[in-house]
Amino acid sequence: MSHIGYAAMLEQFHPRELVGFCQAAEAAGFSGVMAADHVQPWTPQQGNAAFVWSFMTAAAEHTHGDIGPGVTCPSFRSHPAIIAQAAATMTAMYPGRFWLGLGSGEALNEHVVAGYWPEVAERINRMFESIEIIRKLFTGKDVKHAGEYYKMETVRLWTMPEQSPPIYVATAGPVTAEKTGRFCDGIITVGAPEEKIGTVFERFEKGAREAGKDPSTLHKILQLHLSWAPTDEEAMRNALKEWPNGGMKFPKADIRSPFDFEQMAKIVRPEDFKGRMLISSDIDVHRREIQKFIDLGFDRVYLHNVGRNQREWIDAFGKQVLPKLH
Repeated sequence: MSHIGYAAMLEQFHPRELVGFCQAAEAAGFSGVMAADHVQPWTPQQGNAAFVWSFMTAAAEHTHGDIGPGVTCPSFRSHPAIIAQAAATMTAMYPGRFWLGLGSGEALNEHVVAGYWPEVAERINRMFESIEIIRKLFTGKDVKHAGEYYKMETVRLWTMPEQSPPIYVATAGPVTAEKTGRFCDGIITVGAPEEKIGTVFERFEKGAREAGKDPSTLHKILQLHLSWAPTDEEAMRNALKEWPNGGMKFPKADIRSPFDFEQMAKIVRPEDFKGRMLISSDIDVHRREIQKFIDLGFDRVYLHNVGRNQREWIDAFGKQVLPKLH
């Protein structure tokens, strides 16, 4: 059976309730938890945004699988040294379980510090400089840094795990994928079209080989949003109400407020989800969709059912989907 994990959406649920869902998912056969780092939900309807590090600690205490943020941004709201300290502590507490998922950030979460919000190329450059700082700190030695975007005075991490956690980067861009292969331990993709995934993987593997790494040892991780409910109508209602952002066909990284997303959600129609998110009451259709991504080369898939019907969905997929994946 493949490694199918549970995507814990801190945008949608109270953190204590989510810990319960993580336990239920593990009992049903899901392996591992990916947690969302948000300061605000996408839309007011989603209604939550708890601090991801507090949540991950609680979830790790109540489960046994791997856990990581999918993803956190080490660049604006949190200095990379803080992210490195948090990741080192999680790894020291839960050896072999924690992984660090990083992204270049979205204004929805990062603009709270009210600095200039740069264009995407600069955000990506900042992220890779952040990774350089985090890697330095993971040596456990006294280190300092003076780069294009960051300064860090001499410091070390005092609580260190025996082995530093793997670093995965979320991207669907070929150039970033290649750099990720070169500098990181795995790649995270959020449901992209198949033809795009092939290119991303090729560039990721090319970067890994150029850095002298065996690409087959690196993880390819997918976060897959879906909507399942007992009827198609209910599955579609859940998608439109709870996750309209899944039907928005434009880059969302520059939008600052859940209330702006709420206005944009009014123009989302059922057909906008086509090819972007599977919405169906047919469990076999979902199973085939997940299998398709496994066949493409993803070795870990974290599932997010967008409805509030988490327990019903966990139960159904645990019995009828997970055992049939290969």
